[in-house]
Amino acid sequence: MRLFLVLTLFICLFGYGQDPLRFQEEVEALQKKYDTLWDSSRETVVFAGSSSIRFWENLPEIFPEYQIVNSGFGGSQASDLLGFTEELILRYNPKKVFIYEGDNDISARKRPKRILADTEAIIEEIREKDPSTRIVLIAAKPSLARWHLKRGYKKLNRKFRRLSEKHSYLEFANVWDIMLKGRKVRDDIFIEDGLHMNAAGYKLWYEVIRNYIN
Repeated sequence: MRLFLVLTLFICLFGYGQDPLRFQEEVEALQKKYDTLWDSSRETVVFAGSSSIRFWENLPEIFPEYQIVNSGFGGSQASDLLGFTEELILRYNPKKVFIYEGDNDISARKRPKRILADTEAIIEEIREKDPSTRIVLIAAKPSLARWHLKRGYKKLNRKFRRLSEKHSYLEFANVWDIMLKGRKVRDDIFIEDGLHMNAAGYKLWYEVIRNYIN
């Protein structure tokens, strides 16, 4: 199984011309940060993924009853997280893992089928370490900057939902719908780049995620 995952990662990264070490320094910085913050005697909830996770800086404050590890790293894709699953997820022995990937993948013109395969490989690594770990797939969000890619995001989210319905240890957190106004994405929940969320956007996410953290 481990060999299969390594081969999958190799194909994912080099097949798309990605440098598998491009996030090495950022990952090492995250490890150093949590070397001092993480208490191994407490149950841990890990939030992993791209910049929408990384910028959610008040997670420990809004979920004070949990030990939160925010291992988000900006610009990442599912294949990147697969390459650092041990460093960013497994080393914290989490009881629950929230994964947000797919946003940058679709923007990079990856097909939903490929993203799903990367995500399944991440899930397999987590399950191999501890089968009791619960996993929540956060829907790829809509945004002003990437609204033209909405069909790809919707297709990916359908795949995430269907996958979660097949397994009792998986859940799907639908943050897509709450970020819409009618048939358009809301324009008051993003910072100037139209991609990353402001405080109002994260409040919407909180309303969804709080139902899955228990």
